[in-house]
Amino acid sequence: MSLTAGSRPDGTRPPAAVEEPAAAVAAAIAKESVPRRAGKAGKVPFRIRWRRDRALILMTLPVILLLLLFNYVPLLGNVVAFQDYDPYVAGNGVTAIFHSPWVGVEQFSRMLDDPLFWSAAKNTIVLFVLQLALFFPVPIALALLINSVIRPRVRAVAQAIMYLPHFFSWVLVVTVFQQIFGGAGIIAQTLEDHGWSGFDLMTNADLFKYLVTAQAVWKDAGWGIIVFLAALASVSTDLYEAAAMDGAGRWRRMWHVTLPALRPVIALLLVLRVGDALSVGFEQFLLQRSAVGAGASEVLDTYVWNMGIQNGDFSYAAAVGLAKGIIGVCLVLGANKFAHLLGEQGVYKK
Repeated sequence: MSLTAGSRPDGTRPPAAVEEPAAAVAAAIAKESVPRRAGKAGKVPFRIRWRRDRALILMTLPVILLLLLFNYVPLLGNVVAFQDYDPYVAGNGVTAIFHSPWVGVEQFSRMLDDPLFWSAAKNTIVLFVLQLALFFPVPIALALLINSVIRPRVRAVAQAIMYLPHFFSWVLVVTVFQQIFGGAGIIAQTLEDHGWSGFDLMTNADLFKYLVTAQAVWKDAGWGIIVFLAALASVSTDLYEAAAMDGAGRWRRMWHVTLPALRPVIALLLVLRVGDALSVGFEQFLLQRSAVGAGASEVLDTYVWNMGIQNGDFSYAAAVGLAKGIIGVCLVLGANKFAHLLGEQGVYKK
């Protein structure tokens, strides 16, 4: 005879008075196993999360403090963009903010009417487009090249050689290019020794935008491959083996396995690069300003420095910097929306 749930061996059911205490005990045990104040299902209480992650939180606390001190607290100084700020109107620069007169959006109107601002903005946009077209694909190609190297020792040496220029200062980078492409550089002197006319690429204003792009590629392309190599390391080898068994060659495997694995990372970095479009560099251009002139080397970062630090026009420089930051945020949001339309996550999910 088959027994039903809760029945005795003789087929009879126990009294209800016996079933109810058993059910109450089971409910009490289940209630005790759930943490108090758990809230919604799957939500871990704060005290448990703190006990679990307090070591990591304490480790990141100095970084958070530095970020607040040097990145967010200075944002309060953008108020001078709406003033005719004079740092000498009070005892120090901070209290001078409270004594400087308000001018509203006058500094922004002046910015829109300034031809030097538009010249710097034009140079910035041209350099961004060049670096996006010539510089952004290079780390991807280098990552694919290194990933195709089979011997670990050769791969390690190649990575070290490519990473090394990232740790050079811009002073050293410009000096190296000067010694190679300058009027007294190796190439010019070699040509003159063989009867050819030399050249000075470092003072050519027409080729300056290509020169700084080449400098950026040589300095930072090797460092940029780290993210792409990390993404390639997460690709399962089973996918390559399955593609090879289906008859896919090297190029087919790269096109159908490798590049799709890199696509989310490429979309993320592209969004961040577009958001940083108006910040193409400062020290690199400032060091070469005297060689090619302000017309070719003036970008928004050097323009803000020139107006604020050299000329002492702090309010106008703050207005230009604030406008540059707002446009950068809009570019990030727009590029991230475009990434969503392509089916990628971007910086944040929908």
